Amino acid sequence: MPRLAVGDTAPDLTLPSATGGTVSLADLRGRSVVVYFYPAAATPGCTTQACDFRDSLASLQGAGYEVVGVSPDPVGKLAQFAQDESLTFPLLSDTEHTTLEAWGAWGEKKNYGRTYTGVIRSTVVVDPDGKVALAQYNVRATGHVAKLRRDLGIDAA
Repeated sequence: MPRLAVGDTAPDLTLPSATGGTVSLADLRGRSVVVYFYPAAATPGCTTQACDFRDSLASLQGAGYEVVGVSPDPVGKLAQFAQDESLTFPLLSDTEHTTLEAWGAWGEKKNYGRTYTGVIRSTVVVDPDGKVALAQYNVRATGHVAKLRRDLGIDAA
C-alpha cells in the first residue's frame, strides 16, 4: 500500500468507536488530529503506546491536537482496553482493514525472519484543512509519543 506524505489529502475515515457510534475525520475538520494505527489492543507494546498517548493527552490537546487510535480489533475488545487502561480518546475499529490500507498502515511486515501482512505501527497528523502535516511509519511503541511531541514542538504536560 502506498504511504501518505506531507501535503496529501487525508483519506476519509469513518469507523465504529469503542464508546459506541462512529467517529469520522470529517467530524474533526477544523482541528488538528493525531491518528495512530496499532496492531492489537491489550498487547504489551500497544498498551505502552496507548498509555503514552493517554499521559500526553493534556499537552497534545493543549496544543490543539485531538488523538484517535485505530486498530483491526473488534469494538468490544477496544472498549475493554479503553476501560482497563483509562483511555479517554477515541479508539476505532477497522476489522476490514479498509482505513488501515487507505492510510498506508497495512502491509508486509517482517518479524523474527517471518514475513506476513499486518498493521504497520504508524502515526499521521492531519491539519485542520484535512491535509497530512506529518506521516511516520514503522514507529516504535516505546518513546514514540515523546518523539512525536518533539517533532510537533509540544512540551510535556
